[in-house]
Amino acid sequence: MSLALIAGAGALPAALVAALPQRPFVAALDGFAPEGLTPDLSFRIERLYPFFNALQDAGVTQVAFAGAVRRPRLDPALFDPATAQIVPRLMQSLAQGDDATLREVIALFEEEGFQITGAAEIAPALVPGEGLLAGALTARDQADATRAAAIVEALGRVDVGQGCVVRQGICLAAETIAGTDAMLAQVAALPEALLPPAQAGRGLLYKAPKPLQDRRIDLPALGPASVAAAARAGLGGIAWEAGGVICLDLPAMRAAAEEVGLFLWARGRSG
Repeated sequence: MSLALIAGAGALPAALVAALPQRPFVAALDGFAPEGLTPDLSFRIERLYPFFNALQDAGVTQVAFAGAVRRPRLDPALFDPATAQIVPRLMQSLAQGDDATLREVIALFEEEGFQITGAAEIAPALVPGEGLLAGALTARDQADATRAAAIVEALGRVDVGQGCVVRQGICLAAETIAGTDAMLAQVAALPEALLPPAQAGRGLLYKAPKPLQDRRIDLPALGPASVAAAARAGLGGIAWEAGGVICLDLPAMRAAAEEVGLFLWARGRSG
């Protein structure tokens, strides 16, 4: 067995496993169990080096990451001697934000000889290329997507989020630590008086990776639930950076979008 999936919470790990020709070794961070997938091993950050040894004993040489995790609370009493030595590295990266933390995690795995691979490499069907996948686009939609892409790029450069909602050029909400679902719920709750008239364009959700992130880890993801949430928020569609966003169940997303009249657009970086 050569591939291990380091799984976090949510549906993404199971979707990634389903897209692979052979089930990988699955390890989950304690407290962040994936949906619909039973891990072979759970681990804690405080015992990272024993975890590395367990992966090596299982014959793992390649590692992929999928799923949501939050920064866990560390228990000093649980550190093994080797992991205790890297606490200053971990603390420094945590203080610098999510991107720095993920880069440090990748570095630690690579130092132990593991090859890090991304979802786009091992399951390219989950990361759609450029194209209109459902519905139809207007010039207003295209302009909103261009505006949203600029906003998400700016947010990403300061390590804030991977998504926003734009309607007629106005940013209604930006993704923060609470995530996409919370952002869309916020939009759905906005008073009508604050919104531009829908007749001129209902707006869109836009998702893209952060410009400086390592794309082997933490790609943004969308799924059928994203389509339903976008519809509840009164939006006209969902756009994302082609080749940079994981779609958990694209056929179900397309069916849901057609049912509620939303467009789905994997947008090229040039627009």
